[in-house]
Amino acid sequence: MSKELTEYQLNQTRRRFLSKMSLGVGGVALGSLLIPDLFRRPVEPDRLALPGIPDFASKAKRVIYLFQNGAPSQLESFDYKPLLEKMVGENLPDEVRGGQRLTGFTANQPGGLPLVGSFTGFKQYGASGTWVSDLFPHTARIVDELCIVKSMHTEAINHDPALTFFQTGAQQGNRPSMGSWLSYGLGSENSNLPAFTVLISRGKGNSQGVYAKLWSNGFLDPIHQGVQFGSGEDPVLYLKDPKGMGRDERREMLDKLAQLNQWSYEELYDPEIAAKIQQYEMAYRMQTAVPETLDISQEPQSVIDMYGEDCLTPGTFAANCLMARKLSEGGVRFVQLYHQGWDQHVNLPKEITGQAMDVDRASAALVMDLKQRGLLDETLVVWGGEFGRTCFSQGPITKGNYGRDHHPRCFSIWMAGGGIKPGLVYGETDDFSYNIVKDPVHVHDFHATMLHQLGLDHEKLVYKHLGRRFRLTDVAGRVVHDLLA
Repeated sequence: MSKELTEYQLNQTRRRFLSKMSLGVGGVALGSLLIPDLFRRPVEPDRLALPGIPDFASKAKRVIYLFQNGAPSQLESFDYKPLLEKMVGENLPDEVRGGQRLTGFTANQPGGLPLVGSFTGFKQYGASGTWVSDLFPHTARIVDELCIVKSMHTEAINHDPALTFFQTGAQQGNRPSMGSWLSYGLGSENSNLPAFTVLISRGKGNSQGVYAKLWSNGFLDPIHQGVQFGSGEDPVLYLKDPKGMGRDERREMLDKLAQLNQWSYEELYDPEIAAKIQQYEMAYRMQTAVPETLDISQEPQSVIDMYGEDCLTPGTFAANCLMARKLSEGGVRFVQLYHQGWDQHVNLPKEITGQAMDVDRASAALVMDLKQRGLLDETLVVWGGEFGRTCFSQGPITKGNYGRDHHPRCFSIWMAGGGIKPGLVYGETDDFSYNIVKDPVHVHDFHATMLHQLGLDHEKLVYKHLGRRFRLTDVAGRVVHDLLA
């Protein structure tokens, strides 16, 4: 028996038979990947084309998420607690702690859990009289544009599971990230740019790592994975043509490669092959779109002054904020920034001062830049970390120096634009910023509210995998309508 005949017989499985039966539909699907507009019917603005999800008008079209990796202290930012200044050195009352689990850093700490107030001052700003730390003067000046949520809470008490939970809605890995879900649910506004991009910067403080699973597509198609942009000469690696190859040669090579992949697809009906074709085409289109989108040489001096001179240094938080505005303006659906350095277990006064200086000006500039361009109403900006910090010191308090441990029970974030109510302070914590006393907002609630603003029902944005229907909010989550304008 010939080798070819043997191989043919080995390939005649039940799966192969069913795949062959579906080649007609598969060919149509592949055609729609290669020529996206081939079978597309006109879709009304702000209406969804994804089956099974109700069509309702969205308030936001895109998201810029300024994730402060390592967990900023709410007690040195937006949750002013003057009582702590009067109780410095006293132990956290047992009735306040209520038996909550602590990390290994402080569970058996000699001397107990000594309370410590903030080393920095707070003042009231805006029409709402919102308390903001002196560490964030630029943010304070735009407080009437912000919705500050002081009652966020989560389950995870350590960085990896908490960070993964905030990004994917689950503490374990291999789940699609927020950006991947939005790419899946809404697609891209610009076929020449990815729907989901990632930018990373590092501050002066103690850094927790970030890793590719945080922007993974999980079990969704690979086209929904986040594309990481670097700070070097080539923001996206391997995007340029090889030496000696021009655009025409590249186009011809991709056409031949697509033909070979199509033959493989018709033989095996593997969806990964279709995704690979789409990724090659996206890379080709990005060769022109990315340099044009990220070019800051045409930015007026007034914009540079707004973000600060750091925005001219690639890889800084300020540069990434300006890049995020340009990507969002170019039609990228979800721009995720990670700024590392907020894990202040010791020497908090010095470290958080440097971190705040890194991010305060550029964060406020991003909001105002979007507003002056008429983009803030349709762009949701989010600022915050994976959990909060404790009201007691990790280790002894010496000469005004102290650190704070992880605290998942309550913490603060802020949002702006995208149909979120401006000038609002939502939720309350107790006098120790230890427990929530009014209007709790869980991570799942935040995800549900974000999706709602983008026109997506979080209970119907589902993907069937391994016999189960998965969603970003798992089996929980509610839209917090009080936050909506």
